[in-house]
Amino acid sequence: MTETLLCPRNLAFELYEVLDAEALTRRERFADHSRETFDAAIGTARSIAEKYFAPHNRKSDEHEPVYQNGEAVLIPEVKPAVDAFIEAGFHNAQRSFDDGGMQLPNLLSRACFAHFQSANIATSSYPMLSMGASHLIETFGSEEQKRRFLQPMLEGRFFGTMALTEPHAGSSLSDIRTRAEPAGDGSYRLKGNKIFISGGDHPLSENIVHMVLAKLPDAPPGVKGISLFIVPKFLVNDDGSLGERNDVLLAGLFHKMGWRGTTSTALNFGDNGNCVGYLVGEPHKGLAYMFQMMNEARIGVGMGAIMLGYAGYLYSLDYARNRPQGRQPDGKDPTSPQISIVEHADVRRMLLTQKAYVEGAFDLGLYAALLFDDTQTLETAEDRNRALELLDLLTPIVKSWPSEFCLKANELAIQILGGHGYTREYPVEQYYRDNRLNPIHEGTHGIQSLDLLGRKLMQNKGAGLRQLLGLIQDCCQRAAEYDSLGALRQPLEQHVARLTSVTQALLGDLMAGKVNQVLANSALYLKVFGHAVIGWRWLEQALRAERGLAEGNPADADFYRGKLQAARYFLTWEVPACAHELALLEARDDTCLGMQDAWF
Repeated sequence: MTETLLCPRNLAFELYEVLDAEALTRRERFADHSRETFDAAIGTARSIAEKYFAPHNRKSDEHEPVYQNGEAVLIPEVKPAVDAFIEAGFHNAQRSFDDGGMQLPNLLSRACFAHFQSANIATSSYPMLSMGASHLIETFGSEEQKRRFLQPMLEGRFFGTMALTEPHAGSSLSDIRTRAEPAGDGSYRLKGNKIFISGGDHPLSENIVHMVLAKLPDAPPGVKGISLFIVPKFLVNDDGSLGERNDVLLAGLFHKMGWRGTTSTALNFGDNGNCVGYLVGEPHKGLAYMFQMMNEARIGVGMGAIMLGYAGYLYSLDYARNRPQGRQPDGKDPTSPQISIVEHADVRRMLLTQKAYVEGAFDLGLYAALLFDDTQTLETAEDRNRALELLDLLTPIVKSWPSEFCLKANELAIQILGGHGYTREYPVEQYYRDNRLNPIHEGTHGIQSLDLLGRKLMQNKGAGLRQLLGLIQDCCQRAAEYDSLGALRQPLEQHVARLTSVTQALLGDLMAGKVNQVLANSALYLKVFGHAVIGWRWLEQALRAERGLAEGNPADADFYRGKLQAARYFLTWEVPACAHELALLEARDDTCLGMQDAWF
């Protein structure tokens, strides 16, 4: 059977050969699990994704939500899909058995969810947002808030959103104007406008719990004056029943290039002066709280980008194998049979590039999921903290690198199909349109690059960076034991050595106060840093592939050779090509910084 979501053999390779998911079962929290229970969860996810999510992917793109009588109306296929997801327990996959969850590691939860993202990125967004919002209330909410709002979310009756962006401010959260006034009864009255609220209105749940950033009357200026509020669509009575409609108005829907099945909303809070909200945690600490959900969402966005790239890669691979066209350049006989286009070297180049981008990113996304497990379940507080330092450093890469390079994979998938790829009869154009959102939402490339270079590298005196460099060095040392990996290892070592030198120089400039000059080319830094990370992950995969060839089943030989060839491509084509960006960073090139508005 042709694979359309993701390759089961590659998933098994990642989980059990590269990341050693079975080792998690030796941790107390996951002791009741085994490879069998992990595989059963994955099988269920695949089945639901294929049965309920994939069939309406095109329909939800062609028939996007519409605004009717102040509500968002979706195609009818979305709710049964979401209901099946909830009924199977995937919205509570990581929660403990005592709370009605599966108590799965985050690694397995992400692997399961990847099937839904590949099958239908738009429909899978609704539960993804809800899971993030519920986790936020669980971590920072009061016991009363958990009873009133969290419990129904865990039951799948309430869904959640995050409401950050405002029309005048965009990504500049320090400039938000939404205000919250104390009402005297412990609640607050909010007034303001938010835009681009994914899942901000829909008929999929009894209620929608908005997590809203706003400022109190005594708020200090900037991001240190932001508080976090729970603002439900419907008020909730003391007995848990729904009360009257809150003063939250759906002002309209945005009509998007892709990702059309997910409502993107403009919401007005307090048009009638009676928008009830509840403060989460302490005043003025809202942005710090929201970063939990934002970081979860950023990893989710990265995984979404990967799975859209993956879906395009698998489709174009199948097409290339089954589409006869042309002959080899040295074929002189026009009467000879046409060959499948996969036999053309340039098509293989495009497929190999896709494979390198998609499977390299997939490995990183799952590695980040494993790191999250480490932050929660490693034995000592010191080890858990080390895992958190590394995850924090890698989060901008997990979000942004797949958003850029898996989009390039989608572009190549269209190219392989040629004219057909540009038509709506085939799915690859939709994958591209859907994926084009990922470099934008949850923090653009520019924002991620500023976060990486301006903040994450120096966080905790560079502890995360030192960890990463140590892990890459260790990987290279293990690879040195294989003569066959020398040509792959050396470009990575050279790249990381030069990157380290450039990083030290840039951080020195930052400490000297040259902030604008250093950060002007942060996007270049994000790319070369990301390539170092993906190069490391490919070398790790190559090590496991060499081991698999030496020890494994002959039936897997082609799989392992494919891994080695993709690693070879990325480490000998892509990584050395970063030399130009590194040279620009070394030179402190000011071409972009020096450009003037009047010159455009």
